[in-house]
Amino acid sequence: MAETATTLHALIQAGADEATALSSPGGVPLTFGALRALTESTIASLNAQGIGRGDRVAIVLDNGPEMAAAFIAIAAGTTSAPLNPAYKADEFEFYLTDLNAKLLVAAEGSQSPAVAVAEKLGVPVVRLTPTPEQGAGSFTLAFSASSDATPASQGGPAHPDDIGLVLHTSGTTSRPKIVPLKQSNVCASARNIRTTLAFTAEDRGLNIMPLFHIHGLIAGILAPLSAGGQVCCTPGFNALKFFGWMGEVRPTWYTAVPTMHQAILGRAARNKEVIAANPLRFIRSSSSSMPPQVMKEIEEVFGAPLLEAYGMTEAAHQMASNPLPPRPHYAGSVGLAAGPEIAIVDHDGEPLPAGETGEIVIRGDNVMTGYENNEKANAEAFTKQGWFRTGDQGTLTPEGYLSITGRLKEIINRGGEKISPREVDEILMDHPAVSQCITFAMPHDKLGEDVVAAIVLREGHDALSEKELRGFASERLAPFKVPAKIIFLEEIPKGATGKLQRIGLAQKLGLA
Repeated sequence: MAETATTLHALIQAGADEATALSSPGGVPLTFGALRALTESTIASLNAQGIGRGDRVAIVLDNGPEMAAAFIAIAAGTTSAPLNPAYKADEFEFYLTDLNAKLLVAAEGSQSPAVAVAEKLGVPVVRLTPTPEQGAGSFTLAFSASSDATPASQGGPAHPDDIGLVLHTSGTTSRPKIVPLKQSNVCASARNIRTTLAFTAEDRGLNIMPLFHIHGLIAGILAPLSAGGQVCCTPGFNALKFFGWMGEVRPTWYTAVPTMHQAILGRAARNKEVIAANPLRFIRSSSSSMPPQVMKEIEEVFGAPLLEAYGMTEAAHQMASNPLPPRPHYAGSVGLAAGPEIAIVDHDGEPLPAGETGEIVIRGDNVMTGYENNEKANAEAFTKQGWFRTGDQGTLTPEGYLSITGRLKEIINRGGEKISPREVDEILMDHPAVSQCITFAMPHDKLGEDVVAAIVLREGHDALSEKELRGFASERLAPFKVPAKIIFLEEIPKGATGKLQRIGLAQKLGLA
């Protein structure tokens, strides 16, 4: 049935009743039968409170199995809106208002500022109590005592064209935009990932991604479940606990962002026995570019292919992915179209031949039909032929492998010379002392912008100077691409999902 599932309710029918759907380190597993029953009872209790299809339910829960199960159960009958639990009160106020939330789900006893904000806005709050003894992720819901609720007019499981999930774009340069994803968009993306990675009921994933983010929700949770596979939900990423979990859970794969992979790699040398005892089928990386040097090291350490994929919220995550062996995968490429069609176009939206650099555009059944209430953004985001403009610049090889050369907004314009920050990153990452690097634009009074790189050094390499590293770069880069300034940091500031963000970094570091 899940082969062509177009709703979440249908997607979770894939696993055998007694097979494990969700687990957690040290916890009791939750079977597919129990997950389906939990979903039915959640839809029924929401419907009884007047919350049904198309109603927006904000979810503010910490990472873990309850968040995974609540997302599935709520999204199967309403429109789910997972929010980052780390938001401050004014952020919750913006999102709850912007979403027109009809209900907030928060953990019993949670002191989240979201609760007070919801009360102020008159949004009812329902408290979720985990019942881990009944299986990882299982829960009960306690609604506030108002017995006069009219049952929802549109009850039962959601339909394929209903909006199942709403997320906001990260809004690095402008007000965040609402991305409404239909049930069918979300299921198409889960199917695309399942197909790319050949998931089966035998697979066990170790989820370390945040579950308020499209990467974790679709690749981490829904794709493997749609094949009847199991997902072990951790409380969130923790490099110190990763190998302990790996030894206990015995996963066949995991997905993460590059900064997480690097942190795991940093602890791999002292965990060789665990790695040897638990061979992985593959490792997946997405959400920002994986430095080729790190990819090579991970593959050597784990003895498994690292498959870089390309995703974005507007495409319900996956757009392209490197394939599993025996087909080749390449460092510096995000692979082949993996679901939607992909093309490269010029400024006017006209297709370019293989090898030419232009904007990456996509279309397919996983792509949203448009931002909510935002005609201006939609006019800019879609071409006349119905392609969605990703805002990324890249090239396709004749074989169809896609390489991203940068975000169009992030390309540095130094007195008319255009510089791709990723190119500079990759050169600097070749220096043996460099562990992490992010290149970005700094305002310049005559050139408009100049090139800066922020660097984290490997342990024991503190003696490297800015002059030496600039000298290293100047042997490999045209003079205008060599960073005018290199700053050394203990840690590069990251966004909420662990991504390094170039836009706004000059301001954050006091260089603007």
